[in-house]
Amino acid sequence: MSAGTASLCSTLFFSILIFVSADQKIITAESGQDVTLTCRAPNNNIRSVHWSRADLTDGYVLLYQDGQFVPDHQHPSFKNRVDLQDRQMKDGDVSLILNNVKINDAGTYECRVFIEETRSWKNSIIIHLHVDPPGE
Repeated sequence: MSAGTASLCSTLFFSILIFVSADQKIITAESGQDVTLTCRAPNNNIRSVHWSRADLTDGYVLLYQDGQFVPDHQHPSFKNRVDLQDRQMKDGDVSLILNNVKINDAGTYECRVFIEETRSWKNSIIIHLHVDPPGE
């Protein structure tokens, strides 16, 4: 390899670092159970809570903005099945209750919170939910 080629190769070399800022958890539930997906924000100045699932492209699991739920942007399979554990979100608790889990509810859930004070999004947690058939 010539000096010119070595110089070109070293200029083109780069590395990619990926930082995962969210905590990750794995939860296993039995079909038919109610499950709480725990998520906490750093404070009570919460303007928006987005619970999403990685494989859903057409809606949120739960969307809460400016003091109210936004059902128009909710995925149909979660309508009337999810709620916040504490609607007042005391101590930053934005945990999601998923009622009557089904096999199709298995997946990777993400909780994101918009903090008014810092005007920024916080990726709070990623939860991998596994759902077993009843009786297993």
